[in-house]
Amino acid sequence: MKVAIIGAGSLGQSIAKGLVTTDALTSLYLTKRHIDSIKEFNVYDKVTLTSDNALAVKKADILIFAIQPRHFEAILKTIKPLLNKSHLIISVITGFAISRIEDIVGKDNYIIRSMPNTAASVGQSMTCISANEKGKEKVSIAKTIFDSMGRTMEIPEEQLQAATVICASGIAFWMRLIRATTQGAIQLGFEAHEAHELAMQTCFGAATLLKESGKHPEEEIDRVTTPSGCTIEGLNEMEHQGLSSSLIKGINASFEKINQIKAN
Repeated sequence: MKVAIIGAGSLGQSIAKGLVTTDALTSLYLTKRHIDSIKEFNVYDKVTLTSDNALAVKKADILIFAIQPRHFEAILKTIKPLLNKSHLIISVITGFAISRIEDIVGKDNYIIRSMPNTAASVGQSMTCISANEKGKEKVSIAKTIFDSMGRTMEIPEEQLQAATVICASGIAFWMRLIRATTQGAIQLGFEAHEAHELAMQTCFGAATLLKESGKHPEEEIDRVTTPSGCTIEGLNEMEHQGLSSSLIKGINASFEKINQIKAN
């Protein structure tokens, strides 16, 4: 695969870190206005850093756009004359519909929208993808790319905003829960670094249990709650304080906000 990531910001770099580990990669062009900030990628033989988007487009078959929404239309118009029949356009840009991309470059192009998260850099992203009619022919390629850095799910485009909240914003939600658990452990007497490791590994273990067993969370909760025990006491207090309700309200608030975001 000859890939270009147009816009190597935080998400673009996370995708790049996932890609450089796959044997399927032939070459990777990373573009950024100031390439000094991504010079860590110079250690990879297959990676070229450039501030020239046109060069990257010419050298790649797969174009992953990870730029700010307000810049996307102008960049698409600039590189449109360079597109050929084999180019696959993958956008990871929030709020920019496939129909808008088609209006700029044409419906006869392979176009896919995807929403990975920053865990792509450690091979643990949950990436949702949607395609236009032409792009459906190339979904398997997009899955190959994003499966190399986690797991993928193909969904209708109208669900991508919700997927962004659950998977991309969700990273921050889970980080905050880990931080809160860490703070609780410190209050119980652990050193900060010990508390962090305890919280982090327990979170990882809980997710792994569900992933490997395929069980519903409540089944695993039942395994560690005993009558009149400390676990159910803690769970009930958390629910009295609105744990589940707060999470659901937060998710819905993020969803309402993301639906207000328009790429101008």
